[in-house]
Amino acid sequence: MEIVLGKSCTCPAAYNSPMISREPTLERLATAQYLLLAPFGLNESHLTRALAQITAHRVDDADLYFQYTRSEGWSLEEGIVKTGSFSIDQGVGVRAVAGEKTAFAYSDDISEASLMDAAQTVRSIAAAGQNRRVKTPARKVAGSRSLYGGLDPIATLDSTAKVDLLGRVEKLARAKDPRVVQVMAGLASEYDVVMVARADGTLAADVRPLVRLSVTVIAEHRGRREMGSGGGGGRFGLAYFTDDQIAEYVNDAVDAALTNLEARPAPAGEMTVVLGPGWPGVLLHEAVGHGLEGDFNRKGSSAFSGRVGQRVAAKGVTVLDDGTMADRRGSLNIDDEGHATQRNVLIEDGILRGYLQDTLNARLMKVPVTGNGRRESFAHLPMPRMTNTYMLGGDRDPAEIVASI
Repeated sequence: MEIVLGKSCTCPAAYNSPMISREPTLERLATAQYLLLAPFGLNESHLTRALAQITAHRVDDADLYFQYTRSEGWSLEEGIVKTGSFSIDQGVGVRAVAGEKTAFAYSDDISEASLMDAAQTVRSIAAAGQNRRVKTPARKVAGSRSLYGGLDPIATLDSTAKVDLLGRVEKLARAKDPRVVQVMAGLASEYDVVMVARADGTLAADVRPLVRLSVTVIAEHRGRREMGSGGGGGRFGLAYFTDDQIAEYVNDAVDAALTNLEARPAPAGEMTVVLGPGWPGVLLHEAVGHGLEGDFNRKGSSAFSGRVGQRVAAKGVTVLDDGTMADRRGSLNIDDEGHATQRNVLIEDGILRGYLQDTLNARLMKVPVTGNGRRESFAHLPMPRMTNTYMLGGDRDPAEIVASI
């Protein structure tokens, strides 16, 4: 659903009051229940009934995934803020799994009728299974952790301050070098609340703030125009973007554009290259990270399939996927199946140690889950996907590496 600019939703004052302190997991559950259940006349008993309807036939797994997302974006170009957007999306996804088969239904109408209709729909996956007497599992609240605050980042600055922030970006970029002829900047904020109810009785929730400031500049010299970009963000409020932080992003963008103005075309053909830390990590993400996700390896379509325990990289290469790093964009208190995220060692000293797993692929591959079940939204099935994936630093001097080629 789309909400026009200006409309918003606020939580009860109690949830934002500094006078009230609650255990983080219970605080997140309270927020999720307030936004995702209470407005629609639902409570935990309705979730239990829906799951019981699905599991009346034998299934290996079932869950309900509720989501409420409020997002806002501002963009500056040619010295003015040209566009602004605001939206609210909410809904529920209902899943049943039997063997390798998955039945899934979703609705952006959160109501008892829609929830039970979705449960009845996905129950069909197990229609041929044996009827059984369903015992209601004991309620299990997901373990406690707090990798980031549960604030609404959209509310951490008013509209005037957001426009002013983008204006400061533009002024800094133009002042840095006269060759900068165009500046584009964007500010995005998101407040995401999810709740997961599983057939085994697990109830989990997360409140996920996310912000990003991006800067793109175009520099021109002697008829040649080149582009550079910078930016960053994480799971915190907009106050993170101080003058010093903005200046760092602007410097990155302008320096890249000016470097490109002096760059010569790369020669064609195969050659050895040395990559520094930072954005080159995208290659690690694409070439290695996706290849270590469980679904590709279960189906045998990855270059790493069946190679656990074998050497897949040079000695000294250690690759991690860590969803427990405070405030990072890829970090989560829980994944989208209600499991705690972990620090997973994927490649250790060049040896493949394991894959990233969600519940389905972990069960079929007979390995533990790794807390990597990720959904694009309530309208999508979970898949094993990365959190924060990176390579550890080695013990060689960068100059030595360059000299070696």
